[in-house]
Amino acid sequence: MKVFIVFAHPEPKSFNGALLLHAVETLEAAGHEVVVSDLHAMGWNPVSDRANFTTVANADYLKLQDEEIHASKNDGFAADVKAEMEKLFWCDFLILQFPLWWFGLPAIMKGWADRVLACGVAYGGGKWYDRGVFSGKKAMLSLTTGGPSTSFSSDGLSGEINALLNPINHGILRFCGFDVLPPYVVWAPARIGDDGRQEYLDAFSARLQAIETTEAIRYPSLDDYEPKTFVLKKDSVD
Repeated sequence: MKVFIVFAHPEPKSFNGALLLHAVETLEAAGHEVVVSDLHAMGWNPVSDRANFTTVANADYLKLQDEEIHASKNDGFAADVKAEMEKLFWCDFLILQFPLWWFGLPAIMKGWADRVLACGVAYGGGKWYDRGVFSGKKAMLSLTTGGPSTSFSSDGLSGEINALLNPINHGILRFCGFDVLPPYVVWAPARIGDDGRQEYLDAFSARLQAIETTEAIRYPSLDDYEPKTFVLKKDSVD
């Protein structure tokens, strides 16, 4: 399997960095090919603007989707964006490795998604969700939190973790067609000591060794929704 890991943490010696190194070692030992985009090391520009393109559809008014569609038809994406797109099409399995900051993706990783998952390339023309461009590929979030698991429970202060991650899992990954595996979450690694962190690394190895058999999160199909309102059909709800 070809695995693409997008990594977002400014400190390589962080526990996110340890998870990244552990993932590469585990996956390669299992015979998988691994490519890593370390966004901070790359100096990734997270701002989505005209720097995304080498072509111009409308010089007087910037509408990113129009420019993305134009660039997709005219080989007009900037080299850094194009390189990341090629990694996505190369891979069978995508991992996003990051710390949960302000209940979402770090800005540099959100900017990666903004620039790379472009209209005309990652979606568009009726290609979305279970009909998406990356249908047949798998994706998974691997992340750390600042608080304990109890805080991210259904009645916890921070809110239920899967609800917080839904804009990423469903709104980004599934939107583009990926089969999304359940996230791997490390709860408050700064507070658990070396033994606790090692337990998480060992459990991460087990998760990675099972990626080919792990069941994806189940989402309704587009066919389960009304075609114009995108509301679940009554028979799908029942």
